[in-house]
Amino acid sequence: MDSEEQMRSRMSRRDFLACLLSLSAGAVFPISAHPVFADSEPKPVKKALHWVTANDPGADCLLCHDPAETRNPKSFTHADGIVRCLLCAQQCILRPGERGRCRARKNQDGVLISLVYGKPVAIHLDPIEKKPFYHFLPGQSAYSIGTAGCPLSCQFCQNWEISQAMPEDIPAVYRSAQRITEEATGRKAPIIAFTYNEPTVFFEYLMDIARLAKEGGIRSVLVSCGFMNPAPLKEMCTALDAIKIDLKGFSPDFYRKHCRAELAPVLRSIRTVSRSGVHLEIVNLVIPGLNDDKRMLSALIQWVADEIGPDVPLHFTRFHPDYQMRNVPPTPVATLETAYEMALKAGLHYPYIGNVPAHPGNHTRCPRCHRIVIERNGFFVLSTHLEGGKCRYCGASVSGVWI
Repeated sequence: MDSEEQMRSRMSRRDFLACLLSLSAGAVFPISAHPVFADSEPKPVKKALHWVTANDPGADCLLCHDPAETRNPKSFTHADGIVRCLLCAQQCILRPGERGRCRARKNQDGVLISLVYGKPVAIHLDPIEKKPFYHFLPGQSAYSIGTAGCPLSCQFCQNWEISQAMPEDIPAVYRSAQRITEEATGRKAPIIAFTYNEPTVFFEYLMDIARLAKEGGIRSVLVSCGFMNPAPLKEMCTALDAIKIDLKGFSPDFYRKHCRAELAPVLRSIRTVSRSGVHLEIVNLVIPGLNDDKRMLSALIQWVADEIGPDVPLHFTRFHPDYQMRNVPPTPVATLETAYEMALKAGLHYPYIGNVPAHPGNHTRCPRCHRIVIERNGFFVLSTHLEGGKCRYCGASVSGVWI
């Protein structure tokens, strides 16, 4: 590892100070802000998984066409090399040279390839609480990585510098899956987190890392918008230990207008994860005037209670102005407190208030005696009162992964 003096010599004073400010604020920044190390590892073109081409012998026409369109298949003439990506719910149809909505996958001469395999643009050692995971190995560190690209276009994105970027716009040093697991081991991180942008866009890289990590005793977690198709998600569930999904609002119109996406695939993904046995947490970023209506919050809470059950942690997170919503004020804490109380009344055991450091809504409480069993301040665990996953005071089980 380079010394601070060496680091200064490779960056301008202004860039160095900006880097320090980003670190102090817990922000995400491209790893190009760090010294660039020489890397002799090859940089392969990675063929993508989960796609179909019309030119495949025996291709299923229904993967691209409605049944009514396929009554007379001889009437179709396909352009050479057209493909359909089946990774996320956008299901982009691409001619040669075109990219998907995520910007991270491209039709190259009739073959879908990943443009971000082995190219993380953000790497950071974070508290697991920052993701946020409150019921998965609290107090532990997560070696966190992200690439460029996202299938959504959220106007309020807090990592838009990388999620809305082209992969070639951010310099990235190639890091193999093996190297990522070795770096996590070297930092003594028991967890690797796929985060910052939407990790589904680097599915192949994610799976290679998660499988290697599992062999080495490191657990893997996903921080996701939940906009993937069922088959890739089920495959991810075989390699991942925990998944956090952002349920951005309980309205199809909200998703279409502010995210350029649909709500239904996200709900489907939440159901899939909850039935897989993988640890699940849900976050709702509450934005003033857009998704903070009591009826919408009530509908979201009731859906979680009915479909997923009372033991899933549900985080109501405070919005701060960013990207294309800099004119929207931060969420009033009172709004978050209202959502928190509504969740408790609906029978949810573990609602939380996020992005409000030192708020009592950060703590984990026993679902039976309601005493604090995990005390937090922001991303930091101050005290724990669990023994074998049970409340030290009354012996009730507290849902989560604790060891």
